[in-house]
Amino acid sequence: MIKRGLPQGPGWRRYNFDGYGQKPDGGAFDGTGEGRCWPILTGERAHYELAAGRDPMPWIKTMAGFANEGGMLPEQVWDADALTNGRMKPGGPTGAAMPLCWSHAEYLSLVRSASDGVCFDRIEPVHQRYTIQKTASSIEMWTLAHQLQEIGYGKTLRIILDQPASVVWSVNDWQTVREIEATDSRIGCWSADFPAGDLAAASAVVFTFCLNSHWLGHNFRVRISSK
Repeated sequence: MIKRGLPQGPGWRRYNFDGYGQKPDGGAFDGTGEGRCWPILTGERAHYELAAGRDPMPWIKTMAGFANEGGMLPEQVWDADALTNGRMKPGGPTGAAMPLCWSHAEYLSLVRSASDGVCFDRIEPVHQRYTIQKTASSIEMWTLAHQLQEIGYGKTLRIILDQPASVVWSVNDWQTVREIEATDSRIGCWSADFPAGDLAAASAVVFTFCLNSHWLGHNFRVRISSK
């Protein structure tokens, strides 16, 4: 939905209904407008293609094609029909910043990545751990913004909150109750773990918590799968 076909090749907008860019008549952004394609996002797609084992050269050529006669890459390129007054042409620079150093850095990184055969800023220990060794986490994380509905059997459930809290929980619908104080991570959040061993025989864990001396007033339930 955010992809546009341009004379140089494919371009992408940042997101649907982006309002940061030239107006439909080519007028300058004045607090409202329409976001256009960003050459840097073609570079990002090229990195994705390289990481997926495919040839990034078509996207490298496209990104280079967005540059002006002096080799400067713009922040955005026009991705609508050419205006009759000639001010804006498909694939040409808009009135946005040019050169955009961020775009140039992306291009340099991309060319180096293509030469190396791997993404230049790939963190090798992370790649080895998760892509090659396929190391899995034994912890599932729950937050108010990301409320898991189910976790795998044998996993520890970690509740993460943005302030100190007492967490009460049960694996048998409150027939028995346990309470734990969230631990300060010292990076702006607090966490409480429900160990895998304590969840092993349960079909679900139910919990709530106390914030600022006030109980939340409702419970949360996370199912425990049999696999």
